[in-house]
Amino acid sequence: MQIITNETDERRYAELQLMALDFTRHDETEKLAAMLDHGLPVNLADAKGQTLLMLASYHGNVATTRMLLKRGAEVDRPNDRGQTPLCGAAFKGYEAIVSLLLEHGADIDADNGAGMTPVMFAAMFGRTNVVEQLKAHGASMQRRNRLGLSAHRMAGISRFFARFLGRPQPKPVA
Repeated sequence: MQIITNETDERRYAELQLMALDFTRHDETEKLAAMLDHGLPVNLADAKGQTLLMLASYHGNVATTRMLLKRGAEVDRPNDRGQTPLCGAAFKGYEAIVSLLLEHGADIDADNGAGMTPVMFAAMFGRTNVVEQLKAHGASMQRRNRLGLSAHRMAGISRFFARFLGRPQPKPVA
């Protein structure tokens, strides 16, 4: 990769980085792949530590997530808040992306802040299918966060609030 030698080059490189982040958010896989082919780092991150993989996973972009993983993106690289791509996908309920990340070795019980694991986030937000998916891959439903709550307990709390607010209730997690 060429060394940036002046202010104009630095501005242009910053613009290219922003383009890559936008391509990632909008699932423009081919355009992003071309940038990576020309030397853009696969683990590029924004000012908040959101890597390309984190953004693709969080926005539900399966094709881009797959391409980044095939190119060696760090599957467990956390953002500045300690959250991993698996946590983002679990929080959002993206089953296909959870599968891709697990296939590439994502840490199923990674601490994503305050002892919260991906399955805890999925349980807390009523993502029952993802909870079952993570459980099937060995995620602990009994492990507790720093407040002493387990994923199993969070699922119960989520059902209670859904009922209280008159919203559709997530099915119980065994």
